[in-house]
Amino acid sequence: MSRPEVMIDTRDRPIIVGVDGSAASVEALVQASTIAAAFDAPLEAITTWNNPVMLAPFESSPDRSPEEEAQRLLDDAVREAFQGNTPHRFRAVTIPGPPTEVLLEQSDRAAMLVVGGRGRGAFKNMMLGSVSAACTAHAHCPVLVVHAPSAPSA
Repeated sequence: MSRPEVMIDTRDRPIIVGVDGSAASVEALVQASTIAAAFDAPLEAITTWNNPVMLAPFESSPDRSPEEEAQRLLDDAVREAFQGNTPHRFRAVTIPGPPTEVLLEQSDRAAMLVVGGRGRGAFKNMMLGSVSAACTAHAHCPVLVVHAPSAPSA
């Protein structure tokens, strides 16, 4: 039985990776880098951020910036994934908005969307998180879901 051939339209369409700082999203960035290199496609890492809803005046700090926190998270993930050797044609951006909404919107211009199987949410035993499940169901391009590497067993 022959393997099906995967066709990806990369006409300068980027491989887009959703990055939330989880181990799965860092691994997704590593895997996406390999795919982008194989197809000579641009690689783009995206982290989203939201302004929090203030419930009380004391819950927010004027020194706290969700956008800056997202940028730090993204920078840390890029550093961990590439160990200082960022790939050719790589770009990392933060975009305001809910992760699912932003990634689905960005999938319109992507050759492929790569996401971690589970992010930083509370449901650790699920195979897919809400963002990766929504992306596989609704993205406008092929989607690759990457799981975090398994910890070595004792």
